[in-house]
Amino acid sequence: MKPPEGNAIVYCEGAFGTTNGKTAHGLVRRSARYRILSVIDSHLAGRDAGEAVGGDHAGIPVVEDLSEALLKARLEGARASHFVIGLAPDGGRLPASGRQSVLAAIRARLNVDSGLHDFLSEDAEIAAAAAERGVEIRDVRKPPPVASLHFFNGRIEEVRSLKVALLGTDSATGKRTTAWMIHDALAAGSHSVEFIGTGQTAWLQGARYGIILDSLVNDFVAGEIEHAVWKAWTEQHPDVILLEGQGSLMNPAYPGGFELLAAARPDVVVLQHAPGRDEYDGFPGHLIHPLETQVEAIELISGKPVIAITLSDERLTAHAGASVKKSIEQRTGLPVCFPLREGCGAVMEALRPYLTSKETASWTPPKSAPHKPSRLARKMPFRLSRSSTD
Repeated sequence: MKPPEGNAIVYCEGAFGTTNGKTAHGLVRRSARYRILSVIDSHLAGRDAGEAVGGDHAGIPVVEDLSEALLKARLEGARASHFVIGLAPDGGRLPASGRQSVLAAIRARLNVDSGLHDFLSEDAEIAAAAAERGVEIRDVRKPPPVASLHFFNGRIEEVRSLKVALLGTDSATGKRTTAWMIHDALAAGSHSVEFIGTGQTAWLQGARYGIILDSLVNDFVAGEIEHAVWKAWTEQHPDVILLEGQGSLMNPAYPGGFELLAAARPDVVVLQHAPGRDEYDGFPGHLIHPLETQVEAIELISGKPVIAITLSDERLTAHAGASVKKSIEQRTGLPVCFPLREGCGAVMEALRPYLTSKETASWTPPKSAPHKPSRLARKMPFRLSRSSTD
């Protein structure tokens, strides 16, 4: 990739500002692959996209439809080249209304990039329209041929970078955004760092290394994780490798994190949590397992410490957030922060003992002392119940 590849209009009708719009949110917050011109969502039309997702003014308008998006692009002298699907619905399916918008984008001679499980290039009508207009469709979630996939072989042990996994207690908690913020904080501190993307949004943002976990043949998931980390190490030799988590260990529909712990073998874990939620995202009645339980599970499975808790401010006022933060600090004994409100200073402090000041990677896990679990894990026996009263 030679960024940016072009000027993109992001389609997120009916989902911007919700967890089903997280791909669009990621592109508004960060994109090396495209210059983002606008976001389509008639429900929030007229707003600034950055402000609509609780951030700073981004200078990216939310517009009514494709016609308005194309008009705004022409008035700004910026020819749109890509139509990017910013929806991330459960199951990764394209709504019927979205299909018509894709066809309209193709008729406007826009290339289409999609991270859905519905492969647009295999839709006969859409593929024919793209061929007629001479535009490209990229289904970034389409898995590579099995012959090109890698099986786990143990060479992860060759990697000498400090490996940091950003896991979560649920899906769509902001893991990727926090991981990028830690990435930038490390880079600003003169540490070389590489980001391993594990989902379609990271690819669309322009992550240099990674795989898309949820579309791989299961036998090769561990091998592809290992290969991505090993490739980043052999090509760049960074001080730090950051791993983007997916789902959560105990999410009933999106169980994730086991693969990263087993195959990437991170040295430390940062855990992202959405304390304003009681239930797993999109699954009423499925209570989120307590934060304490999730920390215990990660440390038991990996044998490595959770060194910090990062929080999403979803559904929390600033006042409520301060109280929640203090409570979590007291309960876990770990540093806690709201990255979007406060930055990642607490995480950087937690990482400091593991970092080297050298320009090239030379960190070696200490051999003189065994893993010391968090205060929380030392206090409590391991359990997988939702709460002590369930």
